[in-house]
Amino acid sequence: MRVAVLGAGRIGQAHVATLRQQEGIDELLVADLDAGRSQEAAANVQPADRLPTVKACSIEEAYDQSPDAVVIAVPTPGHAEAILRSVRAGIPTFCEKPLAESLASTLAVVEELDKHDVEVQIGFQRRFDAGYMAAKAALGSGEIGELRRVHLLTCDPSPPPAEYIPTSGGIFRDCHIHDFDILRWVTGREVASVLATGSNRGAEFFAAAGDVDESAALLTLQDGTLVTLQGSRYNGAGYDVRMELAGTGGNRSVGLDERVPLTSAEPGVDFPTGVPWANFQERFAQAYATELATFVRVVGGELVSPCTPRDALEALYVAEAADLSCREGRVVRLEEVRR
Repeated sequence: MRVAVLGAGRIGQAHVATLRQQEGIDELLVADLDAGRSQEAAANVQPADRLPTVKACSIEEAYDQSPDAVVIAVPTPGHAEAILRSVRAGIPTFCEKPLAESLASTLAVVEELDKHDVEVQIGFQRRFDAGYMAAKAALGSGEIGELRRVHLLTCDPSPPPAEYIPTSGGIFRDCHIHDFDILRWVTGREVASVLATGSNRGAEFFAAAGDVDESAALLTLQDGTLVTLQGSRYNGAGYDVRMELAGTGGNRSVGLDERVPLTSAEPGVDFPTGVPWANFQERFAQAYATELATFVRVVGGELVSPCTPRDALEALYVAEAADLSCREGRVVRLEEVRR
């Protein structure tokens, strides 16, 4: 199998390193608009003393070599073009979220992809994390009983670079879209309405871009289940991502491990004892590896895509509703956003 990785930035290089550990891949093509960066990325995993070999090339050269699969890790503005080009060529494709830069362009991409019988997997890595998978299984088996409440939390220890924020789409589309996707996947239910809010307590570049650095929301699922959400770009204790499910028969907490950045105020309690997670790459390292291993099986015809473009669209609808609610200070029903 020959796999082309488009984009040799931080995520692209991480994908190259992960794919190099996968069986069944003979060659990796690392392509970037910046030739120097693609060469550097390829060199970082050399010498190629075993398969797969890693070669640097341009994006055009990558397509000219008829890859069996494409992994897209270019900046967001290039996602739609790269996905459509790959699928039109009949190449199974993996793409980091989002599909496109806006809701309108995402809809257009999804409608075009529906016309082609080519597998496309979108990068929502939490679906491949052991904790989330266990929570989904516990809910599905009835161990939790009737689901009554869900709490979601995504908090970064420090803000991303200032230049990233104006093109990020805002905290609900950039950060919390992972919460919205995993909520749908774990519960198997859709969001009916969102009431979101946010505040600016940190750097001025958030407000200047129309974004917030602290976020909260109340979501109501179609069956009436209540979901609370919290987010922050300034969680000084460390990288904190959790999901709590509570029902009539029990509960499950995802992310409550020895490295969760929590400190108990109760006497005699020393949990957790581990070093807090530093960032999302560290926290979800195994999930990223499992995600790409799954994609290799999708390319090989063993599986169908476990996270489709339409899944990405559904999560985006929730993010759009949250962003609109935060800006206008009112409850937004998903029907409004879908229209």
